Amino acid sequence: MPITVFVADDHQIVREGLKALLERGGFKVVGEAANGQEALKLVEELHPEVAVLDLAMPLLNGIDTAREVARISSKTKTVILSMHTDSRYILEGLRAGAKGFVMKTHAADDLVRAIREAARGGTYLSPEVSQAVVAAYQNKTEIPPDPLSARERQVLQLIAEGKTTKEVATTLDISVKTAETYRTRIMEKLDIHETATLVRYAIRRGVVQP
Repeated sequence: MPITVFVADDHQIVREGLKALLERGGFKVVGEAANGQEALKLVEELHPEVAVLDLAMPLLNGIDTAREVARISSKTKTVILSMHTDSRYILEGLRAGAKGFVMKTHAADDLVRAIREAARGGTYLSPEVSQAVVAAYQNKTEIPPDPLSARERQVLQLIAEGKTTKEVATTLDISVKTAETYRTRIMEKLDIHETATLVRYAIRRGVVQP
């Protein structure tokens, strides 16, 4: 039986390319999504063996999507695709439970290996990613604990993407008052009082990419 794979990337041409690549590699692509929220709904419904997630997805980034996939579909392993070798993103992705981290520049061969390894329960990192992880270890790079809940991180991403409180409420299907409460709570937890500073924090923590 071929390994079942789900693909999430906000660029349709990238999804189509990945799907063609994976099907040529003998995998069965069972679904695709353009953002993290859509990906979660479909993964929960389809339970693929491996979900390939772009790091920089709108509404919910690849790292937070991976974290939620582990919660809602324990059999699904995640592989993150990235343009960045920044150790912040890699370490956060591994902490979120990702079983693979692949550079988009080397996606073809590396992605096939990563999916096969993830499906077996192993972990695969692109060579550049491995180098970044080793460097982070040697430099004793540590990511401080995240004070925000999963929902608060989601709200933070939407704010950092420029959405208004009303748009946040609509996107998450919550009331405007609840969205305002989340925004206030995030700012209090982080001791941040300006939106611009909040956006810089989101970039620094890898919630959104610059």
